[in-house]
Amino acid sequence: MEAVARAPEEALKPRRRRASPLNFQPWIPGAAWADVMEPRPVGGRLRAVRRIILAALWTLVACPVQLVLIRLPGRASVAFARFFLAVLCRLIGLRVQVVGTPSRGASVLHVSNHSSWLDILVLGSVIEASFVSKAEVGQWPVVGLVARLGRTVFVSRKRTDTGKEAEEIQKRLAAGDSLILFPEGTSSDGTRVLPFRSSFLAVARDAKQVRPVSLVYDRLGGLPACRRDRPLFAWYGDMDLATHFWRVARRSGARATVLLHEPADPAAFPDRKALASAAGEVVAEGAALLRQNRPAEPLRLRGSA
Repeated sequence: MEAVARAPEEALKPRRRRASPLNFQPWIPGAAWADVMEPRPVGGRLRAVRRIILAALWTLVACPVQLVLIRLPGRASVAFARFFLAVLCRLIGLRVQVVGTPSRGASVLHVSNHSSWLDILVLGSVIEASFVSKAEVGQWPVVGLVARLGRTVFVSRKRTDTGKEAEEIQKRLAAGDSLILFPEGTSSDGTRVLPFRSSFLAVARDAKQVRPVSLVYDRLGGLPACRRDRPLFAWYGDMDLATHFWRVARRSGARATVLLHEPADPAAFPDRKALASAAGEVVAEGAALLRQNRPAEPLRLRGSA
């Protein structure tokens, strides 16, 4: 192609502007356009409605059964609670992968990181144990009822009730019950593990074993979850429970991985601060490996006496 010579004054003239600038309109109307993770919003809504209905029906069927079992001697109520939560995870589309062997012994205190109310479903479907939860959960509709049927130990933030609640936990551990505790004291955004508070491990001396647990939501749409996907699973701050449940139920291919670390004797640590520090380090290290989609194996607590 031959170059066409132009006069200098012609070259310096501004080019003619387009009469109407290009205007790209999203083919998906409304707020769904911003949801880059859901290319089929209608299908996602139908999926969510189906899952919520099935979860509600399963809860209505299971609650009367559990109400009878908790009045009977033995561990039938504990085993059924785990079965109930395992089925519930499946119904809402959350697959659970376990690395390590769950403890079968009595009086085991499990300490885990905490990022969402989903943690209760996931951990409860793997470990035959009751939860230690804040007192506000017991007042929530439906959730509070399910928590009470699962023999959850509720703790408040009032100093006047601390001794009573610690005594209840000690009684449960002495009776051979295993418990699940979140020593961070609150839920996070899922991108890190907050430091463990030593005050939450004041009852660890009454347990035969302390077992750290790392929990990460590592799959979404069947693909490895990245940092952008963490807030979908995380539930913290002033997030609304119903809205968060709806968002999770719309997605497909979600998976949570539970990494069960090696149990340790709490008496092997000089004090509760050393135990909290060692357990927090192991949980954070395991969670980091899972977030990076790297192979992870159960870790041993360091720093014991």
